[in-house]
Amino acid sequence: MPRFAILEHDHPTLHWDLMLESEGKLRTWRLQTPLDKSGVIDAHELGDHRIAYLDYEGPVSGGRGNVLRWDAGIYTVNLWHAGEVRAILAGAKVRGVLCLRKVGSCWTCGYQAEASAATT
Repeated sequence: MPRFAILEHDHPTLHWDLMLESEGKLRTWRLQTPLDKSGVIDAHELGDHRIAYLDYEGPVSGGRGNVLRWDAGIYTVNLWHAGEVRAILAGAKVRGVLCLRKVGSCWTCGYQAEASAATT
């Protein structure tokens, strides 16, 4: 099963990096808020990151702040093509359906917590 991580990153301002393992790299999107509740938020696609970030916490090279693992786990892909990713995430905090969708040049990130995760 492919893995995912959500890293809290404090540079240049506080945000969360959503990373999905795919074909030996991490597809990455910057989120302004964590996926701590169901809803839709803006997402900014970043360049691919190294697989090492699935397990890394600490300083980022080049004076680019620090990262702290906010959540991690595995996911199952339902759909993945150029403008849309649908997956089921199974992490410690995030358990539910993820939908990343490209709208023009921007991305949105929809998350629907599974019923048992929403009540804990």
